[in-house]
Amino acid sequence: MSIESEIQRLRAALPEGVSLVAVSKTHPAEAIMEAYRAGQRIFGENRPQEMKAKYDVLPKDIEWHLIGHLQTNKVKLIVPFVAMIHSVDSDRLLREIDRQAERCGRTIDVLLEVKIGLEESKEGWDSAALIAWLEEGSYRTLQHVRFRGVMGVATNTVDREEIRREFESLSRLRGELQSRFFDERFDRLSMGMTSDWELAVAAGSNMVRIGSLIFGARDYNKHP
Repeated sequence: MSIESEIQRLRAALPEGVSLVAVSKTHPAEAIMEAYRAGQRIFGENRPQEMKAKYDVLPKDIEWHLIGHLQTNKVKLIVPFVAMIHSVDSDRLLREIDRQAERCGRTIDVLLEVKIGLEESKEGWDSAALIAWLEEGSYRTLQHVRFRGVMGVATNTVDREEIRREFESLSRLRGELQSRFFDERFDRLSMGMTSDWELAVAAGSNMVRIGSLIFGARDYNKHP
C-alpha cells in the first residue's frame, strides 16, 4: 500500500483525540512529502542532525517531534524549531533545553520519558526516581520548558498482556503526576508504535508513534 493510503487508513482507525506522529527517521524527504501531501503534519525523528537536515528542506508548517535519546550537546541543533521533545529523561537534559530555549526566545513542550519496558537498553526515568525528583521541586524553576505529559516504550515481546500492563502503568502514572505536580495541560500520553498501538490506545494513549507501517522497513544505511 502507498504512504498516502496507510495515512488515511490509520486516521480512520484512530479514535478522535489521538494524534498520529509519523516516524520518519531514516526515510528521505521525498517519502515525508508523500505523507505531507496526504495531510500529515506531525513527524518524529530520532537523531537531531537528521531532523535538522529535513527541517531545512521541507515545508515549515511541519511539526517536528524529537522522539529518540537526546544528548545535551545536540539540544542547540533543534531548539530553534522543534515542536515537542518526547525523550526527556534527566534533570540535566531539562536544564539544557531550558537554557537553549531561553536563548532562542522560545518555550519548548516536553514529555518525561519513563522506563516501562523490561530491556536494559530502554531509556527513561525510573518512576520512583521521577516522583522523588518532582517532589524536590526544582523543576518549577524551569521557565522555558512546558511539561505536557509522559512517554514510554513497551517491552519488545509477543506477550500482549505484558505490553498491556506496561501501558496501563504509564497511564496511571501520568494521571498521578498531573494531579500531584502539574495541571490540565499535562495531558499527553505518548505510547504505542506500529506493533502495539492498538493496545496503547486502549490503555489511554493519545499520541502514537508509527513509522514502518506508514513508510515501510527502515534502511539504516541511508541518511538525508
